[in-house]
Amino acid sequence: MRYMLTYSYDGTNFNGYQKQKGLRTVQGEIEKALKSINNKATKIHSSGRTDALVHANNQVGHVDIDVKITEYKLKSALNSLLDDDIYIKDAKKVDDDFHARYMVKKKEYVYKLNMGEFNPIERNYIFQYCNNLDVTAMKKAIKFFKGTHDFTSFSSNQDRKEDNVRTIYKASIKKEGTTLIFTFVGSGFLKYMVRIMVGALIMVGNGKISYKDINKIFDKKDKSLVKITAPGCGLYLNKIWY
Repeated sequence: MRYMLTYSYDGTNFNGYQKQKGLRTVQGEIEKALKSINNKATKIHSSGRTDALVHANNQVGHVDIDVKITEYKLKSALNSLLDDDIYIKDAKKVDDDFHARYMVKKKEYVYKLNMGEFNPIERNYIFQYCNNLDVTAMKKAIKFFKGTHDFTSFSSNQDRKEDNVRTIYKASIKKEGTTLIFTFVGSGFLKYMVRIMVGALIMVGNGKISYKDINKIFDKKDKSLVKITAPGCGLYLNKIWY
């Protein structure tokens, strides 16, 4: 029986999402718990990977379970086996052809940045930039990310793909006190893409580039033009649509 799992996690103490030998990862911890329930090695297929320090409010994965178990008991059993930095929010039976990765229609990522004084309590959850930024210019710049573009300039050199074209449906910035909240909804995201887009917006906000330069960076397809990659601690996988 195939189940869709929705889960959240605090990425602070993980070496990213993807299973890696000898390292603590989100996938690795969930698969250890699944093995105890399913009595054999059981893989979880997620909507996508997140990097080290990145958090998730609503990650989604699917698993195939051979033992007879209800949705509620699967959720409860997993949570009893997992540490407190992962929580299974929902377990739902789905058709056998459901795929958590290939059937994604769009995703929402949120990034949080603090322009105020350093806050040690929030340092793992909000990027402590701790400098003023020109938010008006950044709001002009973020509009250039909307639409369908080749995001080569806004992706990692370590993860080059043949097709770097993605569609961004929503790109916005909201200011709450000294915190900036960046929201991106897109058809898909390349490795480090959100963090590099935020880095480019920081460069606009601190006067290193003009908001009009975002289009030029797109055209040149050169990651080296964006000198800042925002750290993982401020990033959240927030929502997935199927």
